[in-house]
Amino acid sequence: MEIQTFPNEIVFFDLETTVPNKPGQHFHILEFGAIIVCPRKLEELESFTTLIQPKDLSVVSLRSSRSDGITRAKVTDAPSFKDVADKIYGLLNGRIWAGHNIRRFDCVRIKEAFAEIGKAAPEPSGIIDSLGLLSDKFGKRAGNMKMASLAAYFGLGVQKHRSLDDVRMNLEVLKHCATVLFFESTLPNQLEGKWQSSSKIMTRSRSNYQIAQRAMPYSKGSLGKMTQNVKNLLSKAQGNQALQSLIKHSHSLLR
Repeated sequence: MEIQTFPNEIVFFDLETTVPNKPGQHFHILEFGAIIVCPRKLEELESFTTLIQPKDLSVVSLRSSRSDGITRAKVTDAPSFKDVADKIYGLLNGRIWAGHNIRRFDCVRIKEAFAEIGKAAPEPSGIIDSLGLLSDKFGKRAGNMKMASLAAYFGLGVQKHRSLDDVRMNLEVLKHCATVLFFESTLPNQLEGKWQSSSKIMTRSRSNYQIAQRAMPYSKGSLGKMTQNVKNLLSKAQGNQALQSLIKHSHSLLR
């Protein structure tokens, strides 16, 4: 029977695993989460997440330092990887894989897990690793390239280190980075590189109505000029349907 593939769909996925603390120990998958995304509209078409019980429950901590972390009690009654392997295979195989640091971590762990149960691992039609992509295109203006730092930079909340939450955060981070890079590519002389000399200005937090310090990607005194440049860009966009569509999408992200 021919296996159906979806080469033009993107699947963002993330794994939560144990962390080896002794020589010879291996990573054990504790949770898998994925969303399938339409690359044209960035719409979430499907989602799936499951906790996974490792063969040896003793490798899972009894407690977690995170409020919603994965503990031994949470995975005790979870399915094994073998139980959910067919579902995971169907989500991943033949699609474009996307995630943060997936080339060096998640892709390797998936192949190991399928090899352990004696099944062929899924294959991607392409890979988008946002760690490498953003390191090259966006730079370290957010500090480091960890998902938590990028999310904090854009005010997207705190990374929960749960698979489904993290892949959705990953997509939102990419949307925000793409919007910034779009503006910079349109007005390179005015916007590009301003983040390198970023300064802190006072902004009002909508969550608690307190004044907070936030690093902004422009130098002091340039906010008015930047605002005018963006207004000029929007004015030039009149009549350009493709540009108008992208700006409309960008505006929805920045509200």
